[in-house]
Amino acid sequence: MEENFEHQVYDKNTIEFVTIANEFCLLLESCSKISKMDFIDRSQKLLPLLYLKATLLPKVENEFEGEIEKFVGEGDWEYIRTAVIEKMGPNDEYLEVFDDGMRDSDEPIVASISENFADIYQDLKDFLTSYRIASVEIMNDALWDLNNNFYQYWGQAVVNSLRAIHYLLAHPEKLEDNFDEHGSSSTDKLDMSQSIFSQRQQQWGNKED
Repeated sequence: MEENFEHQVYDKNTIEFVTIANEFCLLLESCSKISKMDFIDRSQKLLPLLYLKATLLPKVENEFEGEIEKFVGEGDWEYIRTAVIEKMGPNDEYLEVFDDGMRDSDEPIVASISENFADIYQDLKDFLTSYRIASVEIMNDALWDLNNNFYQYWGQAVVNSLRAIHYLLAHPEKLEDNFDEHGSSSTDKLDMSQSIFSQRQQQWGNKED
């Protein structure tokens, strides 16, 4: 496929989605540096934008056979999950009402914002990394994969998380502070120098001085 700036990967809605997705990933990667209230507030604003822009993404057909390359590893997923759970603390878990398992269970289903965010991050970061390769074929298949995963996985995680976050902001008395005995997060103890976002930030020149 020749370079074609009329291609759907350069569509206005695709570019706008890339901007929002990148901002959300940066929020998760740096959440240990901001306050809990700031993190919740920014999440509340980004999640609906992320969902809206995803629904406007153009539909494409895949070019390659098989799955495209994935970049976010288990360690990256766990780092994001841990960073978010350390930030949310006791407010990380919430009762889930949209879960197929509820049909066969007499007990409430407990979900977590941290796992939702790690799942969302994984799909978004894989897409963004493929997109930055700047091969139209790879970008096209990354967009195709992102669209499929939105309706099967991470789209539901977005709306579930927004519902939980909305509840916390509507009931601020439910917010609880969370610090360990040293006043720090356990994410500080994780060596993520080999993580996907550490490597890519250095490669793309986004690493802070």
